[in-house]
Amino acid sequence: MNSLRDPFSLRNKPAFAILHQNLRSPLLSIQSEVARAQAAARPAIETAVEKFDETLEKLDEFAMSSFSIPKNVPSFTSPNREYEDVAWASAKGHSPRSPRSGGMSMSNIAEGAVGGLFGRDRDLPLYKDKPYYKAGAQRQAKKRWLQKRILLLFSGVAFGLWWFGVFSAYGVSLPHIPGGDRNKKVVNWDARREKVKGVFVQSWDAYEKHAWGFDEFHPVSKKGRQMVPKGMGWIIIDALDTLMLMNLTTQLSHATEWVSQSLTFNQDHEVNTFETTIRMLGGLLSAHYLSNDLKIALPGENEDLFLEKATDLADRLLGAYESPSGIPYASVNLRTMAGVASHADGGASSTAEAATLQLEMKYLSKLIGETLYWKKAEKVIQVLDNLGAPAGLVPIFVYADRGEFRGNEIRLGSRGDSYYEYLIKQYLQTNKKETVYLDMYNDAMTGVKKHLVAKSHPSHLTFIGELPQGVGDTLSPKMDHLVCFMPGSFALGATEGLTVSAARAANGGAKWGTRQEEDLNLARELMRTCYEMYHVTPTGLAPEIVWFNLKHDREDTGRLEEEDTKKDIHIKPHDAHNLQRPETVESLFVMWRITGDIIYREWGWEIFEALVKYTAVDEGNDGYASIDSVLDIPVRLRDNMESFWLAETLKYLYLLFSPNDLLPLDKVVFNTEAHPFPRFDMGRGFETGWKRIPRDAEGNLVKEPRT
Repeated sequence: MNSLRDPFSLRNKPAFAILHQNLRSPLLSIQSEVARAQAAARPAIETAVEKFDETLEKLDEFAMSSFSIPKNVPSFTSPNREYEDVAWASAKGHSPRSPRSGGMSMSNIAEGAVGGLFGRDRDLPLYKDKPYYKAGAQRQAKKRWLQKRILLLFSGVAFGLWWFGVFSAYGVSLPHIPGGDRNKKVVNWDARREKVKGVFVQSWDAYEKHAWGFDEFHPVSKKGRQMVPKGMGWIIIDALDTLMLMNLTTQLSHATEWVSQSLTFNQDHEVNTFETTIRMLGGLLSAHYLSNDLKIALPGENEDLFLEKATDLADRLLGAYESPSGIPYASVNLRTMAGVASHADGGASSTAEAATLQLEMKYLSKLIGETLYWKKAEKVIQVLDNLGAPAGLVPIFVYADRGEFRGNEIRLGSRGDSYYEYLIKQYLQTNKKETVYLDMYNDAMTGVKKHLVAKSHPSHLTFIGELPQGVGDTLSPKMDHLVCFMPGSFALGATEGLTVSAARAANGGAKWGTRQEEDLNLARELMRTCYEMYHVTPTGLAPEIVWFNLKHDREDTGRLEEEDTKKDIHIKPHDAHNLQRPETVESLFVMWRITGDIIYREWGWEIFEALVKYTAVDEGNDGYASIDSVLDIPVRLRDNMESFWLAETLKYLYLLFSPNDLLPLDKVVFNTEAHPFPRFDMGRGFETGWKRIPRDAEGNLVKEPRT
């Protein structure tokens, strides 16, 4: 178990990547702006130099006395000097700063979570300590010298004008992407990250004050409610890893004490198999991973507290898998460990819920060396795949007793979403060794692109619709906010967690092709659409469901008449509520990490500001709540704060504004509740226990002939 505690050396890297992160984009913009200014000014400068030509000899003496710098004497007061010293020190393997103190602190986590300012293999940027002026004896040399001096002076002036925002209302203009304003001034992303942390603290403090230990928090009435008689720690456990990432040690101590002294799963009550797995089991496993990785001391010196609780819960959840088909029942009784069929939908389980248990159960198996959980979880995927869903698109319900789909309805929103999410993540979790899940993912995404992706009118927004009657029937232009996990999923599938540049260069470019390029472009288009779902409303918040305007056929090959996205998106009154869902900011986080495009950070900040403005209860002092309609101002608050507000939405926003080395996407996978697990090698005793039935060119099963 201990071998997984520090898979990517969070605590052994210098902390200067934060500074590099904040400086790189504006400096590149400065360079571009100054270059344009220099080009525009060059004719005037050359004319001025010609007029000075006759008096150049007289100017020489003045210039030498005014501009010359002693040879080989560097500037010790330049603001760039400190960055050079850091870079030289980093290159030589030591730090110019004092050694870090022991123990857990925000500085420790920050230093452990980020790399060097320029990276290990980068050359020293900026200038070196060397003379940069040498007087010549020839008139032409002096003329060139004067040109360079004037250009240098002009560059300094241009930089000053840019710095004070003269070039535009907000600073230097960046390339335009429709739907977002990229003309932003230089921002402090660390400060924005702290703003997110502050909202989390407000939310947590309100919960502690009004509903501590309860599974639900109602911030308007300032009350709590239990889902089972003694509570499950629904909010507490779901937020453990966020507390750790934000270094909220006081709050974490209180939460850990509750888990140690009050949490029990031995209760005679039914719970949802899926929700309990992703939130409670996932939360405990992630807390175990991060507490060991960050070396957080737990009460009573029990470093396996969270793992022990997770194992107890998983044992109780195993009863849900005891169906004739191996498809888990929708619910399970925690005390009797008996699976319980759904009380709705004809007793069928949700396909997404049945197929979104695998990351958690397989990671637990790896931690404790017991294959039982692994085998139970992977059996579910085998049964579903063997049903041979057309184009890899599965109906949203499946019977646990018969192992057959119920109906033909296909959607990537509720009941279908995380089935597709977990295909690519299972492949990544075991360090890309289980290629069966990559094959399934590729087949499914081909089906999505062929049958579900469409364009709206008049702005040609790319969206993912639904097939109420299955493949081959009419597309419905309905899209849940839940579907906004897909931009991140497409990007993750294209690069496997690497940055775009690294993915294109990996293995000499052998793994990058047309599919990857198309999926990345589709991710960008879908990301813009998900942003527009926020941007078109008066509150700046997205509704639960939107409907897109389809004037032409599914591909909308008609002419792009205008770009007014409010005409593309229709919001019905009963779909207009906002539950503070995380899917859009989740994808923004993934898109930022993979592409490095600053627009995704800007969109995330815009969404965060809207959430703070319109979902706060008593200015946040009593927490934050869902709202009835994103179309109405003033808003009407609902009396509920979902646990995923703390576990997912605020966590992804915090990570969006954090250094990229904090939980890097090529080292971890996030479960569907935003709980991070490390990638790992399968090792002895663990293997993929099944193979796919062959398919034909159309994706249909090829049955072996009977003998």
